[in-house]
Order: sequence, then structure tokens, then C-alpha cells
Amino acid sequence: MTNDNDGNDKDTRGGWRGALRALIGRNEGEADDDAGVPAPAPSPQKRGNPARRARLIEALIGGLPQPAIVLDREGRVITFNAAARGVAPALRSGEPALIALRMPELVDAIRRAGRRREQQRVEFFERVPLDRWFEAFVTPVTLPETDGTQAELLLMTFNDLTPLRRVEEMRADFIANASHELRTPLAALLGFIETLQGPAKNDVAAREKFLAIMQQQAARMARLIDDLLSLSRIELNAHRPPSTSVDLAPLVRQVADGLQTLARDRQVEIRVGVPTDPVMVLGDRDELIRALENLVENALKYGAAGKRVDVTLSRAQTRAGAPEARIAIRDFGPGIAPEHLPRLTERFYRVDVADSRSQGGTGLGLALVKHVLNRHGGRVSIESVLGQGATFTMHLPLHTAAAPLP
Repeated sequence: MTNDNDGNDKDTRGGWRGALRALIGRNEGEADDDAGVPAPAPSPQKRGNPARRARLIEALIGGLPQPAIVLDREGRVITFNAAARGVAPALRSGEPALIALRMPELVDAIRRAGRRREQQRVEFFERVPLDRWFEAFVTPVTLPETDGTQAELLLMTFNDLTPLRRVEEMRADFIANASHELRTPLAALLGFIETLQGPAKNDVAAREKFLAIMQQQAARMARLIDDLLSLSRIELNAHRPPSTSVDLAPLVRQVADGLQTLARDRQVEIRVGVPTDPVMVLGDRDELIRALENLVENALKYGAAGKRVDVTLSRAQTRAGAPEARIAIRDFGPGIAPEHLPRLTERFYRVDVADSRSQGGTGLGLALVKHVLNRHGGRVSIESVLGQGATFTMHLPLHTAAAPLP
């Protein structure tokens, strides 16, 4: 007598066997160990399927947050994840990794790892397109195949050390620059405090005069520290281009409106010219506002003799034909001598030190502008003729709907 459950059990066992075959890559025609019949030796065609292995590896490393590259024992690229393109844009599957990874330190690490079958760690530095530091690990990996053989691979992973290195540099720069620039106002404050505690202790007129000067010196120190910290933050993120769309037209109007009080104090008129339609760029709005404010403030302070500052937003093209946005800030003051123009964006460089300090300048404004535009893939250009004023222009890559976000 036949039991109906026997058929169901057979169907269930068959389903499990089919799933097992799919997992381990066994075909329906192959014998099962469960049946007590040994499986035949795999044919050469079934041994080590490279395409299937590459897909599995690609799926595994695709979820890693850090760049990862997998090589075969000959050093050819099997696969890599999307993050690896940021380290080596020239990577191609099937090609030797040495073509895309041209750093001698990396090449040596790959060779040592393949020869010794031991993990290798190496640090390297890139100058193009920006200064960046990386830490790389080259790890030998043995991958079992379904036919009992083994594939010897190399797994390369990368850590971006740029933020750490920039923090170290910024700390050293901050200490050196701050100690130098803060020395003068601190000495003035200490001198006035000693005077108020001593000879001018009961002199009301002297006290009022000295306290006003002390307030100015303290405000100057606060501005200096604020500019140093802003510059440090911008440099820390210099290798991370912004990805947010920003319309420059309302931004220009906002900056011009915010500086009307300073313009009235200097008796200078701000004339704004912007197109009616949006002018879009990929940028950090706060950084762009800070950079534009610095340029307009400088024009109001140092070009006040011309009684007018023009702020103009326009579209243009680079020499290579790429579309760009330009914000030109022109004053009609005394202008700048040609020998000073190449150095104006250096930290703490001043054309006239006494005049800069009397205007409340820290010597960091144009350096901050340069670093902001560098992070945005742009630049600042300066034109000036003595007696005819100066023009500072912000150049930014124009973002169009056809241009994909990075």
C-alpha cells in the first residue's frame, strides 16, 4: 500500500536539493551525496567560473564605505567598488593594476603581498588634482572554489588620511600665525592695563581714551581668531567639493543689502547688476556669502575714495569653453601696484600694513576667498590700474540641468 506522504516527502527533499544545488553551483544532472552515489569530478568547463566569482566579489565589496579593489595573483584587476574610482579613476577590469595605480609605494606593496602572502600597509601622497594622503592595505585572500580548488587574490582597501593631515597642518599654522599676529594687540592691551593701574589710575580722560583703544584691539583679536578658524574649516573640507545647487542672484543681493550700513558710513554707493533668471552653481551657500562679503567689504574700505562699488553677476566661458559664473566687484579707488597683485591672496600679506590694521583688516580675507573658490572648483582673478581702482572677480563653474551632480 502506498502512503501519500511518500510523494510529498520526495517533493520536499527534491526542493531542498534543488536549492542546495543552486547555492553551491551544482547542476541537476550531477549526483547527490545524499543518494549515496559519489559526485563525479567536475569538468574543466565547470572549474573556477571567473565571471561568477567576479560578480560575487563585486557584490561583497560594493557595500564597503571605503575604496576597495580586488586583484588576481598576477596583479590584474578583477573588480572594484564605486569609491575606488575616487582614488584611481583609470581602473579597468582585466587590466594590470599598475597601469592605474602609479604610486611606487603601492606597486611595491602589491608585489610584496603577492610574493610573501602577508598583509602590507603603505601610506602615499597625491598632488593632483588636490593634495591628498591615503593609507592602503594590501591583504592576500584565499577564496575556495566550488570544485575544491582555491583562488589566490589580493584585496586592496584605502583610508583617506587627508582630514587628519590637514588638522595637523592647521594646528601648526594656527599656532605660528596666531602667535605672530596676536602679539601686537596683546602687547597694547597689557601696556594700557598697566598704565590704567599705575599713572593713569585716577585720570578719567586717559581712562576713557585707553578703554576705547583696548576695545578696538580686543575686537581685532576676535576678528583674527574668527578668520583663522574659518580658514581652517574650509581647508579641512578642501577635498570635498560641494554638491548643493545655489542660485547666485539672490546671494549677491543679500550680501549687498547686508553691507549697506558700512557703505553709508563710508559714503559709498553699491550698484548691483544681476540677471533676471537664476544663475546656478554647486556650492556651500555660507562659504560663498563669506567670500563675497570679504571682497565687497574690502572694496568699501580701501576703494572708498571712488565713492562707488559695482557688484556684477554674469555668465561667461573659460578659455576651454566651459560655462562659468562670474561675480565682479569693482571699486574706483586708488588701485593696487602691479608688484603686489600676485601675492594678495597669501596669508597675512598686506599692501599697506598700517592702513590694513587701521581698517580692521586681519590679512586673511583674500586667502579665505581663494580657499573657498578652490573648494568650489573656481578661482579669483585680480585686475588693477593705479589711480583707476581694482576689480576682483569670482569665477565659479556654472551648473546646468544637463550637468550631473558629483
